[in-house]
Amino acid sequence: MRTVVAKFGGTSLADAKQFRKIKEIIAEDPDRRYIVASAPGKRFPEDTKVTDLLLRCWEEASAGNDFETYLEMVRKRFSDIIAELGMDFPLDEEIAEFRKHLQTDPQRDYTASRGEYLNSRILAEYLGFTFVDPEWCVCFDENGVLDQAMTRRALGASLKPLEKAVIAGFYGADMNGRIHTLSRGGSDVTGSLAAAAIQADLYENWTDVPGLLAADPRIVEQPMTVQFVSYRELRTLSYMGASVLHTDAVLPVSDMGIPINIRNTYEPEDPGTMIVRKIPKGEKKYPIIAVAGRQGMSVIQVEKVMVSDESGFTAIMLDILKNRQLPFEQCLTGIDSVTVVIRSDLLEPCKEDLFTEIRETLKPDFLGLKENLSMIAIIGEKGTEVCDANVRVLQSLTQEDIQISTINQGAGKLNLLIGVPDEKYEEAIRAIYRTIDESIHETV
Repeated sequence: MRTVVAKFGGTSLADAKQFRKIKEIIAEDPDRRYIVASAPGKRFPEDTKVTDLLLRCWEEASAGNDFETYLEMVRKRFSDIIAELGMDFPLDEEIAEFRKHLQTDPQRDYTASRGEYLNSRILAEYLGFTFVDPEWCVCFDENGVLDQAMTRRALGASLKPLEKAVIAGFYGADMNGRIHTLSRGGSDVTGSLAAAAIQADLYENWTDVPGLLAADPRIVEQPMTVQFVSYRELRTLSYMGASVLHTDAVLPVSDMGIPINIRNTYEPEDPGTMIVRKIPKGEKKYPIIAVAGRQGMSVIQVEKVMVSDESGFTAIMLDILKNRQLPFEQCLTGIDSVTVVIRSDLLEPCKEDLFTEIRETLKPDFLGLKENLSMIAIIGEKGTEVCDANVRVLQSLTQEDIQISTINQGAGKLNLLIGVPDEKYEEAIRAIYRTIDESIHETV
């Protein structure tokens, strides 16, 4: 018998109708024994996520204001689900306890976690599964940093004795019982940790999209769904803005070779996207599988004659950024130059002081700044090994008269990173996607 961990996102658990649909999906495969649940998401575009309502409760409570309006909105979201499912659940008791917390010592993470807590309890009772509170087994240190090793042991000890269970996503606790949350979308990480802890055969991540798309559907109309993608490719895509899966959700399962299957709750018969260590034999491996990007970047260029011969020049430049806790996206070096790509919103508050320090410390011949840039990643483990693939990508941008500000390809041959002006970002994405589409159809 296989063991499957299935995580359901906020849109998949937004209302009673979705609860019924999820129950059908779980019933279709008895191997789906461990379920990870998010808080209720949006039921329609203008709706508000429950987590956002909870954070408004915390904001008002922390400021000493009346939070009852938002708390009532939270209560009604859950009461509607309970009533439509015909359940008997002690919601009023839970809301009363939560109200007391807001009135006495409102804590942001505890407040934000209550959406997952309540939704998971309701789902567990609806399914007839055991509820597992991550407060007991998702372990943080006192600084709110997740302890993955301890979490894996604690989760394994909590889940393995249970035939079927629902565990709340997104949060855990430290040794003192204080609740800590992961970053938004962190239920993906909880699911990955659970899959690793019980050595699952498969980790399913159910969401509202058909899988990993080859491009942003807000820019490219009806982009292709990628059938297979490697762990490395997915991490890069997630980092560059493809929001199908939390970036940190890949590591726990990739260490053990557990595949991830991105599935669509609205089209459960669709196979979705499989994230694996290696593409199965017999499946086609395309040179480039997807394109993703991030806007709002700046490029700092430091030039000095024969900088490559000056010991430690690049290291000093990066130390300047490190001491300012200013992370960079890319660092490119040449014979006479060092180029660093940084998020504009992080650079702006310290730009003048940073440039002054660079001038005084490195004494460059030239110090320049380019702003309003976008970084685009063309992803494919085989793509950068195929000369024609790179050439065609660059030609597509040239044909559209799109200026290329930076080009970077690492020795790992995973992706090609290209910088273009922000105003040309969407045009560049569409041009590159056409190249991907053409290459795939030629391969088929």
